[in-house]
Amino acid sequence: MEMKTSNEGLSTENGEVLEELKSFGLSFDEYQRLVQLLGRVPTRAEMALIGVMWSEHCCYKSSKRELKKLPTTGKRVLVKAGEENAGVVDLGNGWAVVFKIESHNHPSAVEPFQGAATGVGGIFRDIFTMGARPVCFMNSLRFGEIRAEKTTQASHNAFLLRNVVAGIAHYGNCVGVPTVGGELAFDSSYEGNPLVNVFCLGVVRVDRIQRGKAEGIGNPVFIAGSKTGRDGLKGAAFASRKLEGHKTEDRYSVQIADPFMGRILMSACLELFQEAGVVVGIQDMGAAGLICSTSETASRAKRGMEINLDNVPVREADMLAEEILLSESQERMLLIIHKDKVDRAKAIFAKWDVPFTQIGQVIEEEKLCFYHRGKKAIELSPDLIVHQAPVYELPATEPLLTNSSFPPLEKIPQPIDYKAFLLAFAALPQNSSREWIYRQFDYLVGLHAIEEPGADAAVLRVFLGNEQVRLAATLDGNGRYCGIDPYNGAKIAVAEAIRNLSVVGALPLGITDNLNFADPKNSLVYWQFKETIRGIAEACRFFDIPVTGGNVSFYNYSKDGAILPTPVIGAVGLIETDKPIPKLSFQHPGETIVLLGGWGEGLQGSLYLQERLGITGNQLPWFHLEAEKKHNEVLRLLISEGLLSTAHDLSEGGLALALIESVGSGRKKLGCSIVFPTNRRLDELLFNEAGARTIVSVPKNKLSAVLWNCQHKGLEAVVIGEVLEDYVLRLHYGEESIELKGTEIEKSWKNGLDALLSTTEDYGGA
Repeated sequence: MEMKTSNEGLSTENGEVLEELKSFGLSFDEYQRLVQLLGRVPTRAEMALIGVMWSEHCCYKSSKRELKKLPTTGKRVLVKAGEENAGVVDLGNGWAVVFKIESHNHPSAVEPFQGAATGVGGIFRDIFTMGARPVCFMNSLRFGEIRAEKTTQASHNAFLLRNVVAGIAHYGNCVGVPTVGGELAFDSSYEGNPLVNVFCLGVVRVDRIQRGKAEGIGNPVFIAGSKTGRDGLKGAAFASRKLEGHKTEDRYSVQIADPFMGRILMSACLELFQEAGVVVGIQDMGAAGLICSTSETASRAKRGMEINLDNVPVREADMLAEEILLSESQERMLLIIHKDKVDRAKAIFAKWDVPFTQIGQVIEEEKLCFYHRGKKAIELSPDLIVHQAPVYELPATEPLLTNSSFPPLEKIPQPIDYKAFLLAFAALPQNSSREWIYRQFDYLVGLHAIEEPGADAAVLRVFLGNEQVRLAATLDGNGRYCGIDPYNGAKIAVAEAIRNLSVVGALPLGITDNLNFADPKNSLVYWQFKETIRGIAEACRFFDIPVTGGNVSFYNYSKDGAILPTPVIGAVGLIETDKPIPKLSFQHPGETIVLLGGWGEGLQGSLYLQERLGITGNQLPWFHLEAEKKHNEVLRLLISEGLLSTAHDLSEGGLALALIESVGSGRKKLGCSIVFPTNRRLDELLFNEAGARTIVSVPKNKLSAVLWNCQHKGLEAVVIGEVLEDYVLRLHYGEESIELKGTEIEKSWKNGLDALLSTTEDYGGA
């Protein structure tokens, strides 16, 4: 698809100015700003470049003011959010961890396989661009309903799910980096606009951290990797507007993945980084391609570049200058090499059979000069491109409270047949096992993952020189909670991520966030965004953890309107104890099951009420930051003393789902018997989603130590049952007993997603 641009000025004839500006992604005010900054009328080529670089995806013009409210510093932070391609946190002993999350929502809606695959490829390059060797991927996925009785779009949503998962698996498996966990959720608000958020983590020696700066006058500039084509043209601008059906031209905005080139490009770069002084600066060519990488590296160094676009290896003839600059062809890297070390760099790239071509040099004057077809085609200031974009403070309107308040508990009818309801609840797409997804991933490659995916947090074995450390990583978010109350919903998302790290004994090091919202120009949406930022900031300051980076994705809509406000929190922690990590599933018959944090109360905001009665209401489950902090400290203490065999936090689905998962996920096929108090309703005990709670199983000879520690620290701990040798989940409520056989749990929970997908026709039609 060719871009219809040239070096002529903007026409004002026939009243088509606004429409023409829209084609470049510029408003009239932004056009006037550009004219003022240039001191002249811009050419169409310049408007094409600025329209993309000033897009929401590249310059964060509607979110930058709010993002500054997040805490980004800390004693371990080596590279802060926004400074480079990813944040870096110190691990000690000369090593650091690099991690980040990014979205590829719009491309995955239009071309799910390639959209997801290139999302993985982009975050992969962000991590090794920092000098780090990628250790793992995780992903947070959201789709519309896949139950045929809920929507006529079930087949299309299932098609998106299948192909997004296939794209993620394709890229991760090919580059040899394991996908070790993540999350999956469904809601009608994501229909036609899935959320595909991809996380990557790597480790690097502190003295080998790379920077994206074009320093050293006269140093040559190289492009490495794949050839440049017309795929992905204006992909950043495409991600900065609302999807409008399935336009054919949108497919040209989706990049094409080449994981095999991605793998050897990484290998060449990592080998190059081992030799000090060869690489002066490096930047991935992701969103906005060559124009973004040249302008950002030049602006960081307060230098300029002369670039000969005729030297850029291209796949297609007759590409315009702006097409070469804006192409988002994948697996490409911009490198500034020390002028005395060029031969060494060439030798390493030749060894890995990676194309490596000089396209320009660093100059003293702060300007970017692009030459094409033997003459200067474009000249712009990197400061204008990167730092002079408008920054907006948009109107935010708090919604009026509706009458959809939570009904009195006694007005809510309980299930007539608890066994049937529990099995149906376990089989819900929101609740069922994610094994169908992770069995497509090579999660054991590299031998980093200590357990298979599916636990509260992934635990990774990482070798740092002669030392072995254990890291933990998790992704968490709940759009339903944030739809009810974005401020407290965001705090809950941070708290649950930290709780999931604590369940495996990890001390949190930092978080990265992916903020998925609809149109920021809608005052309600922008209020949700601001409240979400406020909640994340407050929770992070309370837990004293920094936000090391992340991503904002606006303009996410389904056919029926805006998506739920969906912040996704990626958290990373360090496991300092050498004691065994508690498992998710029950391990030893006869062990005592203890509920840390108590039974909880209320059903407000629960998945149980939404699924059973269609009630959302305007209240969230009980939650308190102080309770979360105390719970996490005690949990880490118990693990550090080796007192727990298993641990599983309670969140969406409450105690009921946690027990089903603890029985159904185990290879040992052990069950449990649970006794409930009769002074409360059984559905409230089973399905409330109150925070700061975990179920643990404890050897009998360690039970007194667990209870003493909890009492000493002021954390409620209730003995609720024991682990059984029988493969069964038994629930006792007064005279009533409910028994779910392990085979029944496997059929409903473990095979639930498989069963749903097998009933939906695989086709891509809308």
